[in-house]
Formats: sequence, C-alpha cells, structure tokens
Amino acid sequence: MPEEGVLLTPKGDLLTTEEILTLARLFVKEGVDKIRLTGGEPLIRPDVVDIVAQLHQLEGLQTIGVTTNGINLARLLPQLQKAGLTAINISLDTLVPAKFEFIVRRKGFHKVMEGIHKAIELGYSPVKVNCVVMRGLNEDELLDFVALTEGLPLDVRFIEYMPFDGNRWNFKKMVSYKEMLNTVRQRWPELEKLPEEKSSTAKAFKIPGFQGQVSFITSMSEHFCGTCNRLRITADGNLKVCLFGNSEVSLRDHLRAGASEEELLRIIRAAVGRKKRQHAGMFNISQMKNRPMILIELPVLLQDSPPAIPSISSWDPLHVQGLRHRLSFCSHIVTLWQGIWVPQTPLLGWQWLGFGTPRRHCSSHLDPDANRECLNPVSQTPATPSGPLPTSGQLTHVDKEGQAAMVDVGKKPDTERVAVASAVVFLGPVAFKLVQENQLKKGNALVVAQLAGIQAAKLTSQLIPLCHHVALSHIQVHLQLDSTHHTVTIQASCQARGPTGVEMEALTSAAVAALTLYDMCKAVSRDIVLGEIKLISKTGGQRGDFHRS
Repeated sequence: MPEEGVLLTPKGDLLTTEEILTLARLFVKEGVDKIRLTGGEPLIRPDVVDIVAQLHQLEGLQTIGVTTNGINLARLLPQLQKAGLTAINISLDTLVPAKFEFIVRRKGFHKVMEGIHKAIELGYSPVKVNCVVMRGLNEDELLDFVALTEGLPLDVRFIEYMPFDGNRWNFKKMVSYKEMLNTVRQRWPELEKLPEEKSSTAKAFKIPGFQGQVSFITSMSEHFCGTCNRLRITADGNLKVCLFGNSEVSLRDHLRAGASEEELLRIIRAAVGRKKRQHAGMFNISQMKNRPMILIELPVLLQDSPPAIPSISSWDPLHVQGLRHRLSFCSHIVTLWQGIWVPQTPLLGWQWLGFGTPRRHCSSHLDPDANRECLNPVSQTPATPSGPLPTSGQLTHVDKEGQAAMVDVGKKPDTERVAVASAVVFLGPVAFKLVQENQLKKGNALVVAQLAGIQAAKLTSQLIPLCHHVALSHIQVHLQLDSTHHTVTIQASCQARGPTGVEMEALTSAAVAALTLYDMCKAVSRDIVLGEIKLISKTGGQRGDFHRS
C-alpha cells in the first residue's frame, strides 16, 4: 500500500457483476480456459463468491484462480471452494510481522498465515506464495521463504521488483533472478530445475525431499514476452494487453454503449494486434506513465501457447486453432492471461515460524535504498572511499586567524547529495524486551525515535552552529532490533539537491534517534550505551563518493 494511500475509483466507474460475467462469457466462448481474480484485493468485493460460482457454470472454463493478500482468505475460502475456486495465489513479501504491517499499512500477518494453512487444509496444492524481492527490504528473507517449502506444499514465487507508478523503482533495489538463485544454491546446492510448463511465467526449482518448490518470475532480467499469453482487464473495464504497457482500451464504455458481441471482439482483436513483441525494458518502463500495480486489478485472460511467429500483429488471438485461453478477474482489474501472477504491494517485524532470530523493525519510508551495512552492530571494518576523496590539510571551518567560520558555498554547483549514517543503542535485556513488545509506559519507543530522527535532520543547522541550512528532499529512518545483542540499530538517510553535503543531517538524525531511545528507556534501565555513530556513505560531493566497506 503506498504511503499516501490510494484514491478509490468511484463505484459507478467499476465493472458491475453482470459486466464482469458478460466479458467472461465472451472470452470463454472464444477459447479462454482460465480466469483469475486479482487486485487490489478481490476478496473485499462483497459479490466475489457469487462471481466465482457463476464463472464455474461457464462451459469450457477449466481453472478459476484468485490472487489475494490473504487477510480474508481463511474466512472466505470454504465458500469459495464450494463455489468452484480451483487455484490460489497469496501475496506475502515478508515473514516479519512488523515489516508486514509497515508495508501493507495495517495489521494482519497472522491472518495471512492462517489463510495459507487453511488453503493447505482444504487440499489446494500447491498454494502459490508471491514474494516481490527488494534489496534492503526483504532479500535477507529468501532462505526463510525457501525453508517453508520443506514441510508445506507451497510454490514460493520470487518476483523481480518491477517499475510501476508510485513504487519509487530503481535498478539498485532490484534483486535479479540469478542473484536470488545463487543465494538459494549456496544453502541448498542440490536444488534441481524443473521442466518449464508451456507459456509459464516462472522458472521452477525443487529441493529433493521438500514438499514444495520455489519459482522465479524474471520479468526484468530475462523477460518471457515471446510466450506471454496474458491479457488484463482493470476493475474499471480497461483492457491491457501488456502489464508494462500504458495503452488501454475501455471495454466498459463499449459495453455500456450497447456494443454487440462481434463489435467487442473486433475491438479486442485490434488491441491485441497492437501488442508489441516485447516490453520496453526495465529502464524505459521506469520512465513511462503506467498505473500503480495496486490499480491493475480485475480479470485476467490467458491462452496456453501463443504462436512464436515474427509478426505478432498478424496473430488473431481469439481465432487461432488449437490454442487454449485463460481469464482472470480481480477487485480493481481484469487480467487476460494464462499464467498465474499478479504481484501485490504490495512491508517490518518479527521473523516467523522459528526461522532466524526474532526482530522488530520500524521504518519511516518504504524506500530501502540506503546502504545496509550499518545494520551489523559488531562491524568494525574501516571506511574506504569508492572514488578519489582527497583530504584537506586544514580545518575548513577555521579561518586564517583560527576563528570559527562558515564555509562559503555560494560558488559551488548544485548536485544531488545523499548521505547515510548509523548508530547502535545497547539497551540490555530488560529494556530491550519492553521495547520489543511495545510495553513501555511512555509509548512506542521505535516510532518516537523514528520521528525524532526525522525532525532532527530538518533542524541540523540550528543544532550544529556552522552547518548550512539544507532543504532536504527526503529523510528516511530505519530502526532494527537484534535480540541476540539486545541492541537497536538505527540507519538514517538524507537527500537534497544543493551545493553542500548532507552527512551532518544524517549523523544528527541517527544520533538524536539514539538519544530518544535512551530517554524512552531510562526509567527502566540506566545500563544503556549509545555507540557506533558513524557515516556509512555519502554521494554527490566534489571530492568523490564515500562508502564504508
């Protein structure tokens, strides 16, 4: 869920139940054999069980699936199964409850886990779990997700982070398929590749002896456009022939204008005929205007094996002999395709199911692009510049007479400046437990410290006499608990465009967040130590970039 939330589409603009079923009948009549309801979140739609039941009556439709955030799944799944639901995808980007709450902007991690176990209990196999992997956010949980497949019939699907409006995509955050695969293979070298299914979006692997499997959806690093047979229809009735394309055709408007079945088919054929051979590539896509993923959300139509022919424009997808098609619906979009994936944004908290050390996290922003090396409280490695960084032989804030002076930056060019700093607070076991369980009488120590760090960054020039005032464009504060060492590691990142750096803002932010934690906990324990306040990285200065290795 985006930090600022989403603007809900007016109810009158959404496809009605009957309009969804009308389009479904049309596509199934033309050979579509799979429909998936995606989102957004399809299970908040009050008529979702009725829609599934009526789709189940369509002759020729073989599979009805749903992609859900899982929060309502345990409650609704028995009804959905009875209505005819045959396949389930659950979007889950973390096994850490507090991280989940931060990303989704609500509680519910335990409900999602309950939904997964309910699906297994009712005989769904495999239950597919979609996990969008982002560097600095959840790539450290890869092995925990894989470990779930040892005792559970899951297909954990790792999805490369993809650019959509509002998700602040950049290449540094993307963890590629090969990097993920290498991480898994280092732990389980016996990992075996499974045969690829026709028109599958996923590369599947299995660890011998494990009940489930893992898959990788490589939309960015190794696209599968040549065999893609998916079409999507948004909840407001727009046909998208490519997930990453920004062209849409309104089927809703034609339906409401009284278009005949043949006229609708002609419109659909024309749209598919304009489908490009492949998407524009991750860097071009990131610059294109496109819906946020959370708004690409209703039915999905798929066809099993689109022909590998040079000219896609000559392919009539609804009249190719011998091809089977599939369709899928969601709460805000209809997707036309054969595969089964719609990543939900669609996260900070405790590790789950006994994997790893329990940790609680708090973060001011879902933009984990900062250097994470500061998160190791015992790291003592020296700093190394990534480029030339000559040091000055003089103190820059002292004039020729030895008096304090502010540096004149008036003639320096404006550049994009980013700095990351960290601090570690050693709480001790008593205070740590209270912070971890949010039981301090003063309130939520992590949230208060986070806000203090943000405020401190903005006030740095008022606290440090010779610092210039900097108009910060972005401040980010992360806090992470380590139950092994009873510590809280703080990471602060500041960004601005200007003639001077922002390392003092980042250091002030981390230091004040640490002081705030001390203040929140001092009534419980005086045995608290603040340490390792240090610069992790800075970029954009004239003397080159710096990264602590």
